Amino acid sequence: MTKWISNNEEETAIIAKQIAADLLFPCVLCLYGDLGAGKTAFSRALIRHLCVDEDINVPSPTYTFVQTYDDDAIWHFDLYRMDRPDQLYDLGWEEALAAKLCIIEWPERLGSLKPQKTVDMLIELLPDGTRAFTLKP
Repeated sequence: MTKWISNNEEETAIIAKQIAADLLFPCVLCLYGDLGAGKTAFSRALIRHLCVDEDINVPSPTYTFVQTYDDDAIWHFDLYRMDRPDQLYDLGWEEALAAKLCIIEWPERLGSLKPQKTVDMLIELLPDGTRAFTLKP
């Protein structure tokens, strides 16, 4: 199990770059963690790094459920407000799984739609205010 600790968003961006270097594409990256743990901040840093544009606008997909980047090579889902997993089909689920990278916040809500092969990461807000990023084997 690999673990990183971040004190701020700058360090989170460094962690995202390190993890990006080890990802094998195509990849489905599932981000687990409580509300406010830092899933979106990590996703934003990862997307900016992979798009090679640190200034690209990367809004949270909390209300749109999904955002795409780099000509649909990167899909970013936030399933927090999703009622049923089958709603994903209306959002381009099959296309997203064929993309270079599919990032999923709140993958617990995928139910039986969770792909068998994923990279799972737990993001935790620790009592001292730091964030722990743990890749699960």
